[in-house]
Amino acid sequence: MPGPQELIIILVIVVVLFGAKKLPELARGLGQGIREFKKAANEPAEPEKIEPPKTQTNA
Repeated sequence: MPGPQELIIILVIVVVLFGAKKLPELARGLGQGIREFKKAANEPAEPEKIEPPKTQTNA
């Protein structure tokens, strides 16, 4: 687990790379992605419908 000094360095690098205006947008997108992942992980899996093979008729 990184200490407080490492976290500050990482935060400074992220701000330099993306800019302060982009950070809220990136955090919002990350939060939505995590929410969707948790929602999908908690939903029961739907069984797949298997259709019988179609037979060809030679007329």
